[in-house]
Amino acid sequence: MAKESKVSIIPLGGLGEIGKNMMVIKYGDNILLIDSGLSFPEEEMLGIDIVIPDITYLIENKHMLRGIVLTHGHEDHIGSLPYVLRQINAPVYGTKLTLGLLENKLKDHKLNDRVKLNSVKPRDTIQVGPFKVDFFRVSHSIPDSVGLAVHTPVGTIVHTGDFKIDHTPVDGEVMDFYKLAQLGEKGVLVLLSDSTNVERPGYTLSERAVGQTFEETFRNAKERIIVATFASNVHRLQQVILAAHKYNRKVAVIGRSMLNVVNIAYELGYLHIPEGTLVELDEINRLPKHKVVLMCTGSQGEPMSALTRISASEHKQVEIMPGDTVIISATPIPGNEKLVARVVDLLFKKGADVIYESVSGIHASGHPSQEELKLILNLIKPKFFIPVHGEHRMLVKHAELAKELGIPKQNTFVAENGMVLEFTRRYGRIAGRVPAGRVLVDGLGVGDVGNIVLRDRKQLSQDGILIVVVTISREQGLVAAGPDIVSRGFVYVRESEELLEGAKEKVKEALEKCYEKNITDWSTIKSQVRDVLGKYLYDRTRRRPMILPIIMEV
Repeated sequence: MAKESKVSIIPLGGLGEIGKNMMVIKYGDNILLIDSGLSFPEEEMLGIDIVIPDITYLIENKHMLRGIVLTHGHEDHIGSLPYVLRQINAPVYGTKLTLGLLENKLKDHKLNDRVKLNSVKPRDTIQVGPFKVDFFRVSHSIPDSVGLAVHTPVGTIVHTGDFKIDHTPVDGEVMDFYKLAQLGEKGVLVLLSDSTNVERPGYTLSERAVGQTFEETFRNAKERIIVATFASNVHRLQQVILAAHKYNRKVAVIGRSMLNVVNIAYELGYLHIPEGTLVELDEINRLPKHKVVLMCTGSQGEPMSALTRISASEHKQVEIMPGDTVIISATPIPGNEKLVARVVDLLFKKGADVIYESVSGIHASGHPSQEELKLILNLIKPKFFIPVHGEHRMLVKHAELAKELGIPKQNTFVAENGMVLEFTRRYGRIAGRVPAGRVLVDGLGVGDVGNIVLRDRKQLSQDGILIVVVTISREQGLVAAGPDIVSRGFVYVRESEELLEGAKEKVKEALEKCYEKNITDWSTIKSQVRDVLGKYLYDRTRRRPMILPIIMEV
């Protein structure tokens, strides 16, 4: 009997988490990569800028990579591409706006000459190795978002990308239901579908409803209006600009990331700005307050964002004034609630009127709620189902939803990053694992900060550091100078002289013991000093600073 052909689906990111989406489809010696995103650091990742997927598997198999296809231009889908393309060369396919945003990133990383970018439109079909890829339009919070139908010799794999079912989208481009129904009719082997909002019953609010709320708020606002939202939410920026124009206000943009998106989206024709509406930030102070709208980043309370700096009076050009209306047009990402609450508090203290509750209709998610997810499952009617793009509980919930709609439990895979899911026309199974995890980016260093460095940073941030400097005579092995103690973030030297004098005595005793026992190995001496001093300080202060002994020889 001939061997059954099989196709593998390998998530390298985006499962069991929100962000760093990356999906491998492998057939024979051919790999197609879908998306390459980043996520933002958690609170305990001190000093880390961004988190990207571990691409060890891709590097080991780079000779098989035939192409990279992108669903849309959000950071959690294109953000890690510059780091991937540094090590792997492959053609990239995406829609015009997605590639426009990506090009900007590649310029920053000095990679724009090396990478071949291929523009596609919804309803286009491309051939990448043995994969025939159809692009279909979906609605999301950024224009030019697409889903993918990947036709392989084993069967069709449909990847929804991020989507919502919006019957009144801002740009009038409705999701391509006809194409989805056609795919379902022909038969789909595997469906991968967005799970972000699976816990929400009903339908997601249309983006146009947010525009109506903006208009109402703009009509009632007496002084300046400041709107904070995601830089990449082009539809939201469009609605702010149109509401401002309607009520005869000028708009200025604060924040480099938002300025970039506005410029790119405007140049490519995805943002329509009536003439004279957009002004430079410098001009704002010359205008009457009731003629001004400011658009800025910071809807998640990020420490370095424009709104956070404005709320803390740390922004060079903008200061909150009593009577300002501040609209925070986003829902806090899980984990950011405290940061957002702190910013809202500061704004209220300065006399601003803040609109931030999700019930006020100033935000609509870009992801589908339960009824929309059911519609997609019913339209596509897949043989196998893999919930993607969500934390583990969301994937489980989405699998339960599929079961209610008649997809057998054994045909649904609640997967984890690194799992190899193998499919033939008849069956699907978990066929092993590949390396998958997170790589931390700090400044220019990619992956050079691991758990040990983070543990050290945590210790430094909590208990500080104590540096012990001792000079030892090479001839006699006795202390020639010191010990001197430098404290940073542990205790203030002038106020803790007695404690530090006692610490010096302990160090001397430890060194004398080493001399008596004829211990000359430096690492052993350092270890003795660390142990003795650590115990003394913990007994006296109940704190464990990092202790760094420095021994010099004369």
